[in-house]
Amino acid sequence: MKFCSQCGASVTLRVPAGDNLPRHVCDACDAIHYQNPKIVAGCIPEWQGRILLCRRAIEPRHGLWTLPAGFMENGESAVVAAVREAWEEANAVVENPTLYGLYSLLHVSQVYLMFRGQLRDGAASPGAESLEVRLFAEEEIPWEQLAFTVVRETLRQYFAERSTGVFGLHLGDIIRESDQRFRIHRYS
Repeated sequence: MKFCSQCGASVTLRVPAGDNLPRHVCDACDAIHYQNPKIVAGCIPEWQGRILLCRRAIEPRHGLWTLPAGFMENGESAVVAAVREAWEEANAVVENPTLYGLYSLLHVSQVYLMFRGQLRDGAASPGAESLEVRLFAEEEIPWEQLAFTVVRETLRQYFAERSTGVFGLHLGDIIRESDQRFRIHRYS
């Protein structure tokens, strides 16, 4: 950030009085410009023992599979965002969403809220951000072609619990160790 969105003057990265972290502070009007994590809402759409995945038509990770998910909009609840993303990416109507996981991705400053929900009538088709959509049984999941670590970890937890029929609420941090290696620290 170079310029203040309030007055247009230049900003300096410094610790404001009463704070403990460096912030972009306007040199003219003293406005403090906070940078906070982005919230991503998504879901596991379930239908007759299978789950819906979308093959991405956009970057990042074009061509790889993912659960429907995306950034929340201002003025939108997390549940509404997750349901909207399923509609936008897969023309899928998700009913009865229930919070399933909350994961912090520290390396990209994102917080993922993942829900479970029922896919109405098993109906889905590619939206503008998907090359294709498909319902997968557990043994058909393309594990090596999943786009994101958070999706892989959410699905692993989901399938481990599905056999018992008891689903918990999961909290964790996904920590980048190298370009290709991540680890998850679970709180639950």
